[in-house]
Amino acid sequence: MMLKIKRVPTVVSNYQKEEGEEGSRRGGGCGRNCLQNCCLQGARLPLYTFKKVDRINTEQKDVFEHDKSEPPVAFLNSLLFGEWEDRMQRGLFRYDVTTCETKVIPGRNGFIAQLNEGRHLKKRPTEFRVDKVLQPFDGNKFNFTKVGQEEILFQFGESEDGEVKFFPDATIDAENSPSVVAINVSPIEYGHVLLIPRVLDCLPQRIDRDSFLLALHMASEAGDPYFRLGYNSLGAFATINHLHFQAYYLTVPFPIEKASTKKISTLDDGVKISELVNYPVRGLFFEGGNALQDLSNTVSDACICLQENNIPYNVLIADCGNHIFLLPQCYAEKQALGEVSSELLDTQVNPAVWEISGHMVLKRKKDYEEASEENAWRLLAEVSLSEERFQEVNALIFEAISYSGNCSGTDSENVLEDAIVEHQSLEEVNAINENSHSAMVTGSQGCLVLQ
Repeated sequence: MMLKIKRVPTVVSNYQKEEGEEGSRRGGGCGRNCLQNCCLQGARLPLYTFKKVDRINTEQKDVFEHDKSEPPVAFLNSLLFGEWEDRMQRGLFRYDVTTCETKVIPGRNGFIAQLNEGRHLKKRPTEFRVDKVLQPFDGNKFNFTKVGQEEILFQFGESEDGEVKFFPDATIDAENSPSVVAINVSPIEYGHVLLIPRVLDCLPQRIDRDSFLLALHMASEAGDPYFRLGYNSLGAFATINHLHFQAYYLTVPFPIEKASTKKISTLDDGVKISELVNYPVRGLFFEGGNALQDLSNTVSDACICLQENNIPYNVLIADCGNHIFLLPQCYAEKQALGEVSSELLDTQVNPAVWEISGHMVLKRKKDYEEASEENAWRLLAEVSLSEERFQEVNALIFEAISYSGNCSGTDSENVLEDAIVEHQSLEEVNAINENSHSAMVTGSQGCLVLQ
């Protein structure tokens, strides 16, 4: 059976249509200054090249080590924010996100609520298939080659000579597809952008080793723990099947970043894998590694495993790329099967990476005023896999990691046993947590108000 849900896709570009576009109807370019062949000839965009980071500095807050020499341009404050504010002054955004009200919801977890009425769209819902994490790229549907070049902030890639460089006016090499950073015209927070790896290659929304390493380099270059990157797979509320990560800046810790963790295993390359404890969504937490690529390979291999097993998931890249959360989820599947209560469905919340991390974007003032920790917890608990299913998924992940070459020797033989032992020790803790929060939620009155 094909599972579909009706929902309104988030508008991320001013050129995005309600349905697929028919393509250019004009000669000599489409007139939109896009990234397709009709408009690429002679096109130029700024280019930032980063120095490949090999080692991780574990002595100073686990932030990736950089040279002490000053880069030609400050990646986050001067380049990304400067270009983003330029686009805001040019009126390219659908609303001014800096005027949106934001508050920390009282309670132990510190969930964050934002009133963002600008993201509420009055358009005909479109059916999205939610039971296939991997779907072929369809050039007839909206994709990022159709955005206007004015929405692109800069090209982003590895330096050829090992030095950080910035070129304010560089050509676009169509033969060697560039990765680009673009604005999200429906921003959730300040500096909300999209990282689009190898944009002209038209890759579907699926993580591979190279794309994930690029995302970690972006987090590392930003060098600010308040700037995070997120990823949504198809089936976990990605609405555009063209490979992209999201990122934005928020000056408070996300609840998921403060959640307790319990170690499952440390791989022989130094990557430590833990499980979230006492958080409404079950997930894995990755950190450490002898090199940046060790951490990247481990997490990307876990993501590839989920994709190949058709398990929707979300990823949060935090702490300058040093902390990564991997969260398999099942909310869209439950929604399509009619297993989500009407109270939750009425909220129209699509729990993607930001919501799962604890940043709730609300579209109605009533919901914002009545937001509570109990309601946030109740929604996110519906997103989570059951304990039994989560253990099954973890077994798949650890097996994939061991076969990928990230583990060897004793570690390869023991990693699954370690995971099983730790899961058994966590069962009692999870049961206690679930019981306590079940009682808390049962005591709340009225329906869930998060939108």
